Amino acid sequence: MSQVAIIDYGVGNLRSVEKAFEATGCEAVVSADEQVLRRAERLVLPGVGAFAACVHELKARGFDELVRERVQEGTPLLGVCVGMQMLFEESEEFGVTEGLGFLRGRVRRFSGEMLVPQVGWNEVRQRREHSLMNEIEDHEYFYFVHSYYCDAADESDVLGETEYGGWYASIVARANICGVQFHPEKSQTAGLKLLQNFAQANLS
Repeated sequence: MSQVAIIDYGVGNLRSVEKAFEATGCEAVVSADEQVLRRAERLVLPGVGAFAACVHELKARGFDELVRERVQEGTPLLGVCVGMQMLFEESEEFGVTEGLGFLRGRVRRFSGEMLVPQVGWNEVRQRREHSLMNEIEDHEYFYFVHSYYCDAADESDVLGETEYGGWYASIVARANICGVQFHPEKSQTAGLKLLQNFAQANLS
């Protein structure tokens, strides 16, 4: 099975993600070592907290360019939570901050009468078939914690969507790039299956 490297850029508790991969039998490692990240067959870009802070820390270590290079080479990349948000062009959180720009669209704050942040279980409606969702039921529940959502400009990038005061992209995928807004490591059986699928899927 492919080796998965979880990018450690000083944001969040990454051990829980590593343990979740291990629970599925996948070889995974948390690393801030550039050589390890360049050798890994698959990369996970995590993210917790504010978008701008995550982007700043990623760039401070030069990992933004590393991620761009690995993606260009065809390396599968999974963005998790704010990691998914960073796949897009920009976020409006605390002013406009540029993302990695792999996917077109903007990260926006929830509006209306819904409680913000969204915390807890919510369902994902699958828009199309994809290897990331193998053996995962449509309308499956996953665990979310976020105040901002991804407003995807290209509907073909949206693999799954969730309703919270309106529908938004909760799973995205384009070629070797994919992302999930929820926390798969906190989403029990379905979350573990998604991580296993990422480690095994042919993403190109």
